[in-house]
Amino acid sequence: MRIIGGRLKGRRLAAVRGPLRPTADRVREAIFNILGAACHQAQVLDLFAGTGALGIEALSRGASRAVFVENHRSSLQVLRRNVEQCGLAQVSRIMALPAAKALPRLAAAGEKFSLIFLDPPYGSGQAGAVLTLLAESRLLRPEGRIIVEHGRQDEPASTYQDLTRTDQRRYGATLVSFYGVAGFQFPVSS
Repeated sequence: MRIIGGRLKGRRLAAVRGPLRPTADRVREAIFNILGAACHQAQVLDLFAGTGALGIEALSRGASRAVFVENHRSSLQVLRRNVEQCGLAQVSRIMALPAAKALPRLAAAGEKFSLIFLDPPYGSGQAGAVLTLLAESRLLRPEGRIIVEHGRQDEPASTYQDLTRTDQRRYGATLVSFYGVAGFQFPVSS
């Protein structure tokens, strides 16, 4: 696993041993091609962060700060190592909590994010539950986007309060759904 673009392009990231599924390089590259300049100065929230590849990629491409949420012990060790080895500790915060506990804390602290990555384990049914919490917490900036990686069996709804699916792409067995605040028009990339 490596960083695809930006100032850390080509940097290798440590991987978690075991059954965890990191985002494939080609899927990550496609996501960031779609996002384009949206990474510039973005405040990023990486939920179910795993190795931190999505948040680190965003930082490499110009995001100003990232909060990583992960509660799996071996993933946390690898995440911390990746953040340190990439020299991103000053612009990163790691929360060792389940997403459902981290979101209310972030909301209570008044946090707002322009990019939120959500990559729960496939088959867990957590994507919809966390999208509901995100809609309630109002952590997404009006111009922000939520990017959800999921399998077909975990298809989230098209709307969660004022969050609406604006796009969906398929990469083999992986689907990537993009959500934004209803009424905000995003530039479309292929």
